[in-house]
Amino acid sequence: MPDTPLPQPISEIDFFKKRLSAIERLAATKQQQMKSLQDITEAINHNMPIYALVKIYENILRAHQGVGKVILFMKESEEKWVCELVSETAQKVENVFACIKVLSSIATIQAAKNHQLGHLNEFDFVIPVMHKKEPVGFAMIGGIKETQGDVIEDKLKFIQTITNIIVVANENKKLFKSQLDQMLMQKELRVAEEMQKMLVPRELPATEKVEVAAYYKAHKSIGGDYYDFIQLDNDEIAFCVSDVSGKGISAALLMANLQANLRALITRNYPLDQLVDILNSKIREITQGEKYITFFIGIFDYKTRLLRYVNAGHTSSLLNSKGEIMELDKGCTILGMFEMLPYINVGETYVPPNSVIVNYTDGLSEASDPDGNLFESDRIENFLRQNPHLTVQQFNEQLIDEMLRFTKGTEFDDDLTLLTLRIK
Repeated sequence: MPDTPLPQPISEIDFFKKRLSAIERLAATKQQQMKSLQDITEAINHNMPIYALVKIYENILRAHQGVGKVILFMKESEEKWVCELVSETAQKVENVFACIKVLSSIATIQAAKNHQLGHLNEFDFVIPVMHKKEPVGFAMIGGIKETQGDVIEDKLKFIQTITNIIVVANENKKLFKSQLDQMLMQKELRVAEEMQKMLVPRELPATEKVEVAAYYKAHKSIGGDYYDFIQLDNDEIAFCVSDVSGKGISAALLMANLQANLRALITRNYPLDQLVDILNSKIREITQGEKYITFFIGIFDYKTRLLRYVNAGHTSSLLNSKGEIMELDKGCTILGMFEMLPYINVGETYVPPNSVIVNYTDGLSEASDPDGNLFESDRIENFLRQNPHLTVQQFNEQLIDEMLRFTKGTEFDDDLTLLTLRIK
């Protein structure tokens, strides 16, 4: 038998040539990867939209990493995921929720065949993107072309790196937008707060006829409580306090509408019951019965010393007349709930000199202590009875202090308004 030829030994020169060739291929690969990272970073720095970033991402995978097909899922919110990319060679995703339900248990790079992924089994690998141990993105990679000297693990790690960059860029965009929206909202709330302050009297009188003071605290930056004092003429004054159902911007807008209508109507000398009836109709037109307003309005005549008032479902204002406390509770039902008010009773009472009238919203009477006990109107009545000597400003300040001692730091859950008059 002829002798089998022995393999020729590789010369030292050939060995170094092959080694140099492998190093050159590795250097070229690393250079291409660095170029890809630079392209993505520049695109992010130029604040390109996510769809443009995804296109760059797809081009890098297909042109430079030999990926045949790719799908990219991104988390939009706690309840929603979106399929941000489906390459033309991949089958369309019909049910994103079902895909994410299966993928959500994958925390490291996995072979797709190891999971029941339905038609997604056409892909070779699942690449998750995690944030605080929670998935925020998944890439499905398939049809990877193998080239000489490639190490698939290294390629997958690079793909994971740029996938992370794209998904994190999307998360940062959402975070920035959320922060921007919050900043705009805060700015709008500040403007609304300033506008609301303009709707109530900036200065209240302290004359030989009447002394008036008010306290107002919104549950948030803006609220739905409203108070007003209007000098009708030399002989008459009007004052009111109201509470719009709900809180925040919607309540504040309805409060502003009430103020505008009241200011427009009260100068036309309507009888008090007719004035309240018109207000109800105008509020009802806006709210369609979905919101309502409790409202107290009083008109005092200095000559006759008669107070005419209507209480529209509001907490009863209190009149301290020579030590006797009277609840001003005659009136009608709340405004804005019914197209026509079923009844309107106008209360009328004589007000002796040096009487005090206390008007407030239920934010005061329903303030609670840590055990859930309410401050209640009885405490307000007792405080009014025991402090006839205080100026109205002192009265408000000390009554609020009394309430704060009672609540012991319990947080307010409603707007609070207090309007106090001393009729001299």
